[in-house]
Amino acid sequence: MIKDNLILKVRNELKTHADEKTKGSFQRFFKEEVKFHGVKSAVVVKIAKDNFQEVQKLDKKEVFKLSETLLASGYCEEAWIAANWVHWYNHRQEKDIAIYEHWINNFIDNWAECDTFCNHTVGAFIEKFPKYLQKLKKWATSQNLWLRRAAAVSLIIPARKGKYLKDIFEIADLLLTDPKDMVQKGYGWMLKEASRKHQKEVFDYVMKNKKIMPRTALRYAIEKMPQDLRKKAMEK
Repeated sequence: MIKDNLILKVRNELKTHADEKTKGSFQRFFKEEVKFHGVKSAVVVKIAKDNFQEVQKLDKKEVFKLSETLLASGYCEEAWIAANWVHWYNHRQEKDIAIYEHWINNFIDNWAECDTFCNHTVGAFIEKFPKYLQKLKKWATSQNLWLRRAAAVSLIIPARKGKYLKDIFEIADLLLTDPKDMVQKGYGWMLKEASRKHQKEVFDYVMKNKKIMPRTALRYAIEKMPQDLRKKAMEK
C-alpha cells in the first residue's frame, strides 16, 4: 500500500511541477525520442528528497520493486527519482549488481538516465565491492549501447578520486573504437576525470591511441589538461 501510494504521490507531484518551458526545451538535449514530464532537475531532486522518508520505511525488496516501477515508466524524471532512492537507501549487497544490469539493459534508454543511475548508484557499489570491476568490463562488450556507456560512467567518481587507473585504461581499451558517440563521450569523460589525479598517465594513453581514438572521445579526455598538452594531443 505504501509503495502504490508513493508512486501515485510522486507522479502527481511531477505533473503539478511540470512547466511548458522546461517541456519545450527538454528534447533538444537528446538525439533519441525521450519521455518526460517537463520538470526541472532541481525540482525532481527535491521531490525525491521530500518523499525519501517514506521510502526508508520499506524493506529493500520493496524499495527495489518501487524503483523498478518508476524506471519501467520510461519517464526520465521517474528514472532519476528511482536512481536517487536506490543510492540513498544504501543497503548494498553483492547480488545487487545483477539487478542493476537488468535495469540498465531493460529500462534505461538515454544518457541522462544512464549517468544519473551509474555515476552514483553503480559507482558507490563498485567502491564497496571493487571485484565487480570485472563486471564493468563485460558490460563494455555488450550489444546494449547503455551498458557500454555504463561501463565507463560508473567510474566517474572513483576516477575523480584517482582510483582504479589500470581498470579504467582496460575499459577504455574495450571501448576505444566504439562507433556510438554516446559511448565515446562516456569513456572520454571517464579518462578526463582520471586525468585530474593522473594527468601524465592519461596523456600518455591518449598519445598512444590518438590515431584510432575517435576525436569526440579524445576531446573529452584532454579537456582538463593544460593548453600545450591539449594542442599536442590534437595534432594529426
